[in-house]
Amino acid sequence: MNAITASLTAIWTSSIGKKLIVALTGAFLVLFLAGHLVGNLLVFVGREAFNDYAYFLHHMIHGAGIWLFRAAMIGALALHVAATVALTLQNRAARKPYECQAVIQASLSSRTMIWSGLTLLAFFIYHMLHFTARIGNQYDTLPRYKETVETVMHNGAPLVRHDAWQMVIDGFNWWPATLFYVIAMTLLCSHLSHGVASIFQTLGLRFKKSEGILRGVSLGYALVIWLGFISIPLAILVFGFGKA
Repeated sequence: MNAITASLTAIWTSSIGKKLIVALTGAFLVLFLAGHLVGNLLVFVGREAFNDYAYFLHHMIHGAGIWLFRAAMIGALALHVAATVALTLQNRAARKPYECQAVIQASLSSRTMIWSGLTLLAFFIYHMLHFTARIGNQYDTLPRYKETVETVMHNGAPLVRHDAWQMVIDGFNWWPATLFYVIAMTLLCSHLSHGVASIFQTLGLRFKKSEGILRGVSLGYALVIWLGFISIPLAILVFGFGKA
């Protein structure tokens, strides 16, 4: 076993190491969510703006950029969930059977983080299949995603590109997809309301004087993310946004 492998094994086998993995991957995912929300909200700006954004993402570094980022996302999410599950199992194994469950000061979101995390992992897989691989939701009443294109002028020449804006409109006009999305975002933000503050605590950036502020930041961030993400499917399904 070389030094790098030994160091990684030592990190993973210690509870402190796993907590650090959860915190660092959580910080990456929290920053991603903010950027992802800003991009998604371009749906409300219009078809051209949203499709320009989607075209840029899919052509970064000659198309390789989006796949590198997806690999980083999947890796971070997998590590985050695996370390969280391992910590939970480790804590349960260390607790004596006759000890009282110490949940008086723990919030519901903190006690259910493992379940919300696993649900969000399932949602992430579905979301990738739905909007990235364009698999599923191809019903008789909706156009097939791979056939939904638009033609625009690019560098003085016509360019046929995937109509991502229309894909979002079509996808959220199917109520089960919208319902699953809203439930997943609610679980995500319940997770965030505890998780953001936990990141600061694990990294040693949470102090007694700042505890209340960090709790408020955590709750506020979760609320903004929740309202931002659910506004899109609800505007489409409930209020008819995007309908001709």
